[in-house]
Amino acid sequence: MKRIAVVLAGGVGTRLYPASSPERPKQFLALDGERSLLTRTVERVEGLVDATYVLTRPEYADLVPAHAPDAAVLVEPAGRDTGPALAYAAHEVREREGECVLLNLPSDHHVEGDFAGVAERALGVAAETGKLVTLGVEPTRAATGYGYIKPGTDHGDYFDVAGFFEKPDAGAAERYRYNGFLWNAGIFAWTPDAFLAAARDSELEPLVDGLDAGQPERGFRLVDSVSVDYAVLEDATNAAVVPADFAWDDLGAWDALTRIGERDGNGNVVVGNALALDAENCVVATDEDTHVSVVGCEGITVAAYDDRVLVVPTRDAQRVREVVDRLEE
Repeated sequence: MKRIAVVLAGGVGTRLYPASSPERPKQFLALDGERSLLTRTVERVEGLVDATYVLTRPEYADLVPAHAPDAAVLVEPAGRDTGPALAYAAHEVREREGECVLLNLPSDHHVEGDFAGVAERALGVAAETGKLVTLGVEPTRAATGYGYIKPGTDHGDYFDVAGFFEKPDAGAAERYRYNGFLWNAGIFAWTPDAFLAAARDSELEPLVDGLDAGQPERGFRLVDSVSVDYAVLEDATNAAVVPADFAWDDLGAWDALTRIGERDGNGNVVVGNALALDAENCVVATDEDTHVSVVGCEGITVAAYDDRVLVVPTRDAQRVREVVDRLEE
């Protein structure tokens, strides 16, 4: 069975404001000054799959080839979150490739370790069992911004999913961490037939009908924005989880750089044209045209891009979405 990668690259990344914007979303940024997040993701699946598709919005389609020159580009009719996006991708790839198994992965994750080995196992489970497979990462902290998976029956290469638990409070996240729960990494493997059958039994049914009728635009108009977890996986009876032993992080907000970035002797992460003087545990990020100096500060993030400056305690990095919402208002 053909193995096809579907890389999701249609989001804006509002919590990485002001570096990420509607005109320059985060998947096209090189936060380490070298290769973009999208380029890194596509490179991660090279040699693992027979073909790679990058799924994005119409306004970003022309940006993809510079970051993923060997990938085919799929353009979804509208941004409706991961549920509709993955249904559209499953239908379109099946039309082009025939019988296959899909590896679906976001374009904004940091991965270190044996990704290929875990992905191989997930693709095998999906192809052999027809299950909807998600990768689960062992938690390293009580993160409240991630979803969690409770593993059920052990089948050797995978576990049945006993439950999905979205973004818990701090106390629940701590309990999950010490009771064998896994982070939901948002990386999935399934056959198009298996996923579309499950999507038809969900609120995505109008979209699947539209896709089957050759009317994807109509199908998108009939569904709301919804994540694949809420729309399909939480109610699926054939969901499975493959434990992942690689290091993983979702580069969704500025605090992620404190975990994956290169720190100086005082714990600061500096990206771009910046200076941290007598500062500790700060994140300072700029574009090439802006210089920022941070003096005598601790635990703050300063990001300066395109004549816009953000200053926020790093512990409150998730609140940057509120800034973007207010500016849009």
